Formats: sequence, C-alpha cells, structure tokens
Amino acid sequence: MARRRTVQFTATSAVAGFVIATGAVAAAGPWDGGQRKAERVRAVTAGRAGGEGHAAAGRGPAAAPPVLGALRAGRPGTREGLAAALEPLLRDPALGSEHAASVVDVATGEPLFGAGQDVAYTPASTIKLATSAAALAALGPEHRIETTVADGGAGRIVLVGGGDPTLTARPAEGAGPRFASLADLADATARALKARGVERTTLAYDTSRYTGPAQHVIGTNENLAPVSALMVDEGRLDDSSRGPADRTAEPAADAARKFAAMLRERGVEVEGEPTEGAAAPDAARLAKVASAPLADLVERALTNSDNDIAEALARQTALASGQPASFEGAAKAVTDRLTAMDLPMGSVRIADGSGLDRADQASAEFLAHLLARAADPKAPRLRPVLTGLPVAGFTGTLRERYARDTAGRATVRAKTGTLTGVNTLAGTALTPTGRLLSFAFLASGTPSADGAQQALDRLASAVASTLD
Repeated sequence: MARRRTVQFTATSAVAGFVIATGAVAAAGPWDGGQRKAERVRAVTAGRAGGEGHAAAGRGPAAAPPVLGALRAGRPGTREGLAAALEPLLRDPALGSEHAASVVDVATGEPLFGAGQDVAYTPASTIKLATSAAALAALGPEHRIETTVADGGAGRIVLVGGGDPTLTARPAEGAGPRFASLADLADATARALKARGVERTTLAYDTSRYTGPAQHVIGTNENLAPVSALMVDEGRLDDSSRGPADRTAEPAADAARKFAAMLRERGVEVEGEPTEGAAAPDAARLAKVASAPLADLVERALTNSDNDIAEALARQTALASGQPASFEGAAKAVTDRLTAMDLPMGSVRIADGSGLDRADQASAEFLAHLLARAADPKAPRLRPVLTGLPVAGFTGTLRERYARDTAGRATVRAKTGTLTGVNTLAGTALTPTGRLLSFAFLASGTPSADGAQQALDRLASAVASTLD
C-alpha cells in the first residue's frame, strides 16, 4: 500500500541554463532552432587521468553521436557490476531510513537492478516526469496554449485565459523559445478595436477554463502562484523568471490590470477597473497569442523544476481528456494517461502536477520505466521528457552539482526532487560503452538535504560508470 510521508516542505532549487558541450557552457543558449543542443553534442572528450574526459586546453568541445543513438542492450555481467557498485552506496546513512533504487536498460526495457523498487515513496519534484509525459501523450509536443481577447458586447472586451503561465508582460530577452507576449496581444487588440472605430471600452477577464480551488494544499508559497487560467510571468512580484519568489494572490486580476494599461498606451481608453466575467462561447475573437510549443514548456518545467508550468501541464492534460481542469481532475487525467502507457502503476498516486503535495506517491521502478519509455522510438512525442532533464554539472537544478572529477558529470541527466526529509533523483546515464540506462533513486527520512544529494549523485555516477 502507498505510504504517505508527513515531514515539512522545503523549496526545490531551480537555476537557469540549457547546455551540454563542455567548452561552450558560458556561451551556449538554451535552445538552438527549437532543438536542444544536448541532442547533438556530448560533453565527453579525449581521455584523461582519473577517468574523466575534458577538452584539452585551447580546443573546443568534441562532437559525439546523439544521446539516444546506437543504444546497446545489456549483458548479464552488467547486473552483477551494478549490484556490486550500488549496494554499498545505498547503505549511506545520508539516504535516511527508507530508500529505493531501480535501473533499467533503455534499449530493451529490462530491469538491471532493483532495491525496494516497487515500494511507494514521496517522489517530490520527480513527479514532474509523469506530469510531462502525460501532457505530451495527451496533446503532442507541438501543442500551444492560446490567450485570447473576445468581443463581450455592449462596449466590453474580455481577456480570456487559456492556462499559459509563461504569458509575459516583459520585453523579450535573449535566445530561446518565444513565450506569448501580453504586449503583442495588446497590439493586436488595439488594431482590431480601431478597425471597428472603437476607442473606448471596458475590460473583463475570464478564468473559467480552470475550475476548483486555485490554492495548492501547501497554501501560500513562494514556489507556486495560485493556479489560474490567466496570469503573467507566473504571478511573480519581482523580475525573476525561475526559482522561489513572492507571488500575487490574484494573478488573473493583476494580468488584466497590466493589459488595460497596455491598451491605454496604445490609444484605447479602458474605463474603470477590469472585472471578472466569462466570454460567451460564440463571442467573436478579436486577437490571440500562443505559447511556445508544449515541448519547450516541458523542457523548461523539468530543467528549472518549474512548479507553475507543471501544474499548467496537468490541467492541460485534464482539458484534453474531458476532465475538469482542477487539481482533482488533472490528477485523474494524468493517472489515466500513464496507465494507458502500460507502466508499473501499482504504487503510483498522482495528487498534483508539481510534486509539492506529499500525497503524491511513486515507485523507483515506475520512474525508471517511464524514462525508458520516453526513449522508445515508437513514442517520439515523449522525447522532451529526456531532452528536458538537467545535465549534471551544467544546467538547471544539477548545475551546481557534480564536480569536474565526478564520473557522472555531463553523462548523467536527471530530474531532482527535494522536500524536507525527502530527496530523489531520476534520469538517464550514458555509460563509457555508449549504453543508455535509466535510473531512479528515492530517499525518505534524510537527515540533511546536502548529504542526501551527494549520496544520490554518487549513485548516479556509479550507473554512468557501468562497464559491460
């Protein structure tokens, strides 16, 4: 039976960046023409004493085959080697009183190592892997979330939220996917109104696409805004784009006020304060903007452990599945999509999209098999689950982990999970012989987050060092 953990919440870390080539870390941007650089370049170069490969002085990163290319199936000796390497590491007191492990051969889907692999644990943010896979299965990687403006009649327009937490009121910056811009929406709306001869209007905002409570069970928290179908910049009250930040208590109303100000700047007078109100189903559409493709949203959610995007992905899955776009409806929709993938679901309970809810439960074997499924050539729409994984020592929540002399540096890509007393890591490891293995390590009752993270990193590095 699934067991709940009841220790107190601590924030997951989230840092920026998407890179993999050792010699290009400082200069490379997150995306390159819509494709992750990590799909084409590995940070594994000519050998050096100590077992780690790094580019020689004055040389650029070495080119290498794609991460998912030429996978090799394991041999019996691999199982013996993994057991010999992992079992002593699992006895580390830093992993706490309860822990589990699973390693799977991605090429075959065969389990290579397991320890308590079918037992339910609180997965923390590694549940975002499940949320992401379900959303991709339901909607596909090219799906975009639209924010629209509709004619409300009687001199009123309605700003209609579609559930895009990345809708931004800020100017575009740097490379990467182009998130939907509230300014662009204001431009298009002003043009449409002026073409009709309208220079004065009132503004309503529509959040009816989502239902149920907006507040997560953890309550007001700097890691997640109230979940709303309409918000800008994830409801952040500062200029941050990732990680903890103070959040507005009314994301939809704040977004509408910013939109009204933009319309005024464009010569359309908005009378009074925006009010909440639904657009008619057959209302004429005046303007729209669309989010980056779902693949980009998934990558951002996984690399930066973005809770707001993760909750939006869960609700988009609910909408695509005919379920209410609430915490409860999203949990059912995600569970149904995962069940249809024929994964080991016996210990799985989905309670939210982000992993902040301790009612979430998952087993190590479920997470390891889910990652292996994401690499299956027959399931190409799941591939962003892998390309979004932080790269050890370089990007996202693993950027500050895995020192230069660590075996897993650059060859481990994994989603982290952190709550008070709970530390998890699930991802893939590329071995010296070119095999891709998926793994999941779950620990509960950990005495120190730092100590547990180091122990988990040693486990992942051991998987990356596997020889066959």
